[in-house]
Amino acid sequence: MEGGPAPLIVTAEMPPDLYSWANQLRQDHFPPERNYLKAHVTLFHALPPSCEGELRDCLKQLAKDNPPVPARLAGVMKLGKGTALKLESEGMIAIWRELADRLHGMLTPQDEHKPRLHVTVQNKVSIEEAKALQAQLAPQVQPRDFAFTGLQMHAYRGGPWEELGRYSFRGAPSKGR
Repeated sequence: MEGGPAPLIVTAEMPPDLYSWANQLRQDHFPPERNYLKAHVTLFHALPPSCEGELRDCLKQLAKDNPPVPARLAGVMKLGKGTALKLESEGMIAIWRELADRLHGMLTPQDEHKPRLHVTVQNKVSIEEAKALQAQLAPQVQPRDFAFTGLQMHAYRGGPWEELGRYSFRGAPSKGR
């Protein structure tokens, strides 16, 4: 790993159209001095660097075994001093649970809790600014179905994340889906 050991982050990969739209919202509304990341859906925030090999193996297996994971853009989510796009996906939560079980004993307290799936488009602004953006976006954010296309692993080095791997879902859909 370039630059020495760093905490690992796992994200769910959005389809290109949703990613582009969410990333544009983030560029438009996230305070520019703190916006050094692209739009993302975090599943795990800080896994120990010592589990990189095991994590890589788990992500490869999950990508091999799973087809794209059904999800729904549900609307706007309040983050106190920020705004996000609220996402729902029982399938992605099931994948999170499987990873959490496999990585038991290595999770931070934050990562032990089921994630609230979302894409942050604004953070660390005044409550008034956040409420104004939520009111502006609410009628624009139409609920719709989509599918997560894969998983990603990154290293956190204090600024932009270093991508360590991308694992596209390629399993066959099960009958009845």
